[in-house]
Amino acid sequence: MPVDIQHNVCLKALNTLAMPVKAKSFVAPRNLDELKEIIQHETGPFFILGGGSNCLFAHDIDALVIHPQIFDMRVLEETPQEVLVEFGAGVPWHEAVTYCVKEQFYGIENLALIPGLVGAAPIQNIGAYGVELCDVFHSLDAMDIKTGELVQFNRDACHFGYRDSVFKHEAKGLYCITAVRLCLSKTPALKTRYRTLDEYLQTHHIINPTIDDVFCAVMNIRQSKLPDPKKLANAGSFFKNPIVTREVYETLKEHAQHLPQFSVDQQRVKIPAAWLIEQCGFKGYRLGDAGVHTEQALVIVNHGQASAKDILALSKLIQTQVYERFGLHLEPEVNIPNLETAPGV
Repeated sequence: MPVDIQHNVCLKALNTLAMPVKAKSFVAPRNLDELKEIIQHETGPFFILGGGSNCLFAHDIDALVIHPQIFDMRVLEETPQEVLVEFGAGVPWHEAVTYCVKEQFYGIENLALIPGLVGAAPIQNIGAYGVELCDVFHSLDAMDIKTGELVQFNRDACHFGYRDSVFKHEAKGLYCITAVRLCLSKTPALKTRYRTLDEYLQTHHIINPTIDDVFCAVMNIRQSKLPDPKKLANAGSFFKNPIVTREVYETLKEHAQHLPQFSVDQQRVKIPAAWLIEQCGFKGYRLGDAGVHTEQALVIVNHGQASAKDILALSKLIQTQVYERFGLHLEPEVNIPNLETAPGV
């Protein structure tokens, strides 16, 4: 059956900031054969679109947008201690987490309720509550969008960093991720030392948490602080948390005594961007229909009719004031793709 290519398609429902941009053409391949057929027989350029949950579209996309719908989930290998699980790129990330919790596969329960699809998770090296994807990542398959060749990337080849990977740099715009494999533990290996999560468990008198306890705790924390994109358009955390040396942190603390930090390693700490933004008075701030969320200052929201220009103006205002007050540059976590360099979102 030939693939169904649509034209002049509105992508508002396929990006969580609800930007009403249009794709010149659009296709949703359901398997590797369809994806390969598209790449080998259609004229580019191609633009890979996942869940659209970590991007800001500033203009229409003059390309064939490929939205993979590969939904496979399967166990590839299993021992008494660990399991290797493969997920198709089109599986919603939270569904993957829910499946693993149900099966008692430990490792990604802290990443519950992160929006988006599995295929985009390695691009961003998603993380939350003391866990990052790279902690459990095994490998992925990606199709070369010039040749249709399927290539495998192991953990080292992905060059993971803080919300970063090779797919934002050397491999940017060159591949369509089709499957992701995670190596998970079958014995309890919970990470509960992250401050917010630890406080929640203590407050609720959960002394010896199970994987279900952590999963539910993370969901409750996220739902209490973060807006549901289906109800209030947003792209999650708009900025990365600045990472500085301990010496820089101590200097900053001389002028901001209550400046919080999370240890990265012996030399560096991570400073919560939300705290910096809130200290500058932006929590709940609005610039037209672009605004900062009332409960989480790290989240920029679209109250209805905000344009990409409005959201960018607000983000730049935040960056400017944080830099003027603290001397720290806030780097966007959200991708602002363009036709030539879009990594897939």
